[in-house]
Amino acid sequence: MATISREIRIDAGAADVWAVIGDFAAGPRRMAPDLVLDSHVDGDCRVVTFADGTIARERLVTVDHPTRRIVYSVVGDTVRPVHDNAVMQVVPDGPDACRFVWTRDVLPDDLAPFMDTAMTTALPVIARTLSRRPGSGAA
Repeated sequence: MATISREIRIDAGAADVWAVIGDFAAGPRRMAPDLVLDSHVDGDCRVVTFADGTIARERLVTVDHPTRRIVYSVVGDTVRPVHDNAVMQVVPDGPDACRFVWTRDVLPDDLAPFMDTAMTTALPVIARTLSRRPGSGAA
């Protein structure tokens, strides 16, 4: 099983960033509007449509508000792993900054490069979208 772990600092408070990351239904669209065209709940899953045409059906595993941690699994659509477990966590890093940690375990291993590229591409977009820099449009 391949494990991918990525992390980036975001110039915004952990509570503000968590308000977006922890939003299972609309979080993907809110955190990466340049990369995500749509994100909505369908039954016990959310369906995320990406700008490149990829569609991922993701099942919520858990949302832990006290630790600012959400866990989900890609369970189908155009991406069909045998096993997927993704964890997103927001960790405070001072009063006006936090770290966004994104870890994923995926099978088969040959899906790892695709997932790694997607995560690595998304991180700077997420940081830019959620940062409180002048002109960033962050909440």
